[in-house]
Amino acid sequence: MVTCSKCVLPGSFPGIQFDDAGVCNYCRNIPIPDSSEKQAHREKFEALLNSKRSTSSFDVLLAYSGGKDSTYTLYLLAREYNLKVLALVFDNGFVSDQAMANIRHMTGTLGAACMVFRPPFDLMKKVFGLAAKHDIYSPKTLDRASSICTTCIGMVKAMVLKTALSYHIPLVAFGWSPGQAPISSAIMQTNPRLQKFSHRSVRDPLIGLAGDELKPYFLSDMDLEVDQSLWPVNIHPLAFMEYDEDAIVEKISSFGWVKPMDTDPNSTNCLLNALANHLHRKRFNFHPYAWEIAGIVRSGSMDRNQGIAKVNQEEDRNMVNYAARLLDIDPGF
Repeated sequence: MVTCSKCVLPGSFPGIQFDDAGVCNYCRNIPIPDSSEKQAHREKFEALLNSKRSTSSFDVLLAYSGGKDSTYTLYLLAREYNLKVLALVFDNGFVSDQAMANIRHMTGTLGAACMVFRPPFDLMKKVFGLAAKHDIYSPKTLDRASSICTTCIGMVKAMVLKTALSYHIPLVAFGWSPGQAPISSAIMQTNPRLQKFSHRSVRDPLIGLAGDELKPYFLSDMDLEVDQSLWPVNIHPLAFMEYDEDAIVEKISSFGWVKPMDTDPNSTNCLLNALANHLHRKRFNFHPYAWEIAGIVRSGSMDRNQGIAKVNQEEDRNMVNYAARLLDIDPGF
């Protein structure tokens, strides 16, 4: 299969076109932030921190998975910027034992409070099983993540926002890599209008299929009536910080973080990721991490050959079968 000569997107990726040099239209059309743009965002970020610091019980609520990127984000917020961090962990029933050990160790070592939110496993089994078998979301949504991951992160973002509003926490942080979200959204004020759009794209289709038992895990219409002044600002600092996977792992390992050995190559926390990737590739013929990795390669933070290896590596059948058994689904090998 043809692959972009500049990034890692394959010819099977939706809407892709190549020029005579083999460069895809996404590489030609997506701007790459330069050092001055990153510095401008960093200055804006630091000014925001100074304006919000000590205005609530916690300065920032971090969506924390125990993976390398969210752990490095925790390090930045707690140690580099000396913020009071509340780390919210969404235990979807597939968190690696080592990842959970990392969560306990790193929050303690870096001085962050930690809240673990764990829905009943039968509910998560139902939800992930539906996501694996049905068309729930728009095709455009699935360009950037598998259906299973879209389901999980939709619930994570909703619970993070509900918690931040309840505790009046002014900042909400995510450990998105530079390839997951553009720098233009690295600092963004949340508001009811944006949340209603999220409801239409994720909450409503999911509840429509899974049922009303999912409603407590998302914002209600009453939640949307909360005074605008209490809505937090979303931040994902890795969009404008230096991003180097090896350097990130080296830094957090110096504080005792240990890389899990039971997860797939594109995750450092989740035992469900291999199945999610396998099902997505089987159905759509491209890796659900292709968009993210392509963005990291374009930014110069990852070698193209390394990126191609990541998106072409087959999932471990044992990992895929393990998650499939728990969900009672056929992986379809």
